[in-house]
Amino acid sequence: MSPRDAACSPPAERRVFCNRTLNMRSVHAVGFDMDYTLVHYDVVEWEARAYEHVRRKLLDQGLPVGDLKFDARLFARGLIIDVQEGNIVKANRFGYVTRAAHGTKMLSHEQQRRVYSEVWVDLSEPRWVFLNTLFSLSESCIYGQLVDLKDQKCVPGDPSYDELYRTVNDSINAAHLEGQLKADIIDDPARFVDLDDDLAQTLVDLKRAGKKLFLATNSEWHYTRPMMCFLFDGRLGGQSWRELFDLVIVQAKKPAFFERTAPFFEVIDDDGNERPLQGGLKPGVIYRGGDAEAVQKYFDMDGGEILYVGDHVYADVHVTSRIRRWRTALVLRELEDEVLAEQLFGPEQRQLELLMNEKIALDEEQAMLRLALLRTAHGEAPPARMPASEAAMQERARQLRQQIEELDARISPLAQAASQLGHSRWGLAMRAGIDKSRLAREIEGHADVYTSRVSNLAHVTPYGYLRGPRGSLPHDVR
Repeated sequence: MSPRDAACSPPAERRVFCNRTLNMRSVHAVGFDMDYTLVHYDVVEWEARAYEHVRRKLLDQGLPVGDLKFDARLFARGLIIDVQEGNIVKANRFGYVTRAAHGTKMLSHEQQRRVYSEVWVDLSEPRWVFLNTLFSLSESCIYGQLVDLKDQKCVPGDPSYDELYRTVNDSINAAHLEGQLKADIIDDPARFVDLDDDLAQTLVDLKRAGKKLFLATNSEWHYTRPMMCFLFDGRLGGQSWRELFDLVIVQAKKPAFFERTAPFFEVIDDDGNERPLQGGLKPGVIYRGGDAEAVQKYFDMDGGEILYVGDHVYADVHVTSRIRRWRTALVLRELEDEVLAEQLFGPEQRQLELLMNEKIALDEEQAMLRLALLRTAHGEAPPARMPASEAAMQERARQLRQQIEELDARISPLAQAASQLGHSRWGLAMRAGIDKSRLAREIEGHADVYTSRVSNLAHVTPYGYLRGPRGSLPHDVR
């Protein structure tokens, strides 16, 4: 029995995956985002509700969206909007586009090649918008649908694809800021939230082990309070969730929270009334705004002693590690289903790899035969281990073509099935073909660890030691 099979090891889909070695004994404070981190929304229910609020806003602006409906299957986290072309694309870690849709319609390989054969996705350019959270699903869906309507000449004023995106994004931001959407969630949280029975115990274990716990969320207090009560009330053995957390910060304005200094305000009642902070931070007080540097000083810790857990690749992980040098954990909810799908596909994947290795060997022999025939045509000796005569080379080349065609026929359905794991249109979030996706590159570069849910930390324990894997290189012996 391998160590991975030991009784204390979690199932693969509940593991915490490590990019950079993390010793939990060296972590003395753990911070959490709330939305899609501590609170796991039912993606279809939540995003459909957000979509509906945005659709109404766009309808009020005169856009022909009355008959549109949310489709959670169209797009996925980790894709990138090309606002210049009205496309949604998937890119590999080098920025090369591997799949693309115009509006909601997938582009053929030839169409994609024509647009992107000489284009590299650089997320620092305004042309590209990275969909790096599950909140992006409603946004990308309605944008893709509006691109379809624009191409049908149905959008008044014929805005550019870029202008169309700005309109959608402004409406999305307004819907999230205004009260009605969140009021819908507060009124019926059981409809929109998938409760995790292991979450409360996981945080209690961290607290009992001496870790300081804090919450830093962009949500407002009037939304944070009922959602945290829904998560934890009755699950902490008589303790309130506010006693569990040493510090609570709402409307943190991440990523700016990690990038600059800003004043704190004390929230003095459940209605959200507040006053400017006088003096230093104190336990048991709800704060609005502020900055990460002040949090670090409050706990009297250096960045390496703080672990921050969130779901937003940029606002929770990228700037946190790059600017504050905090340790980071990314919650990638869809990872759970994807790991299970890969496990079920394991036998087919091994067969695919064997066939591909066979094809590689035949391709190499075919390339050498072509070189041998080229040299023979110029009266030169062929490379070693080639057939002695030109006729024998031609016959072997014919045999190779037939073998490769037969192999391709066996490989094709397996490769097609592999490409549809995770998401039928876009594949696995962390993969772009056989390469890592652009999302995977961000996670690899800035998340010390990643996992599908916060409660998976229970399998690590507050005392665990996560070791990063030996980095693989193409020349490694396998």
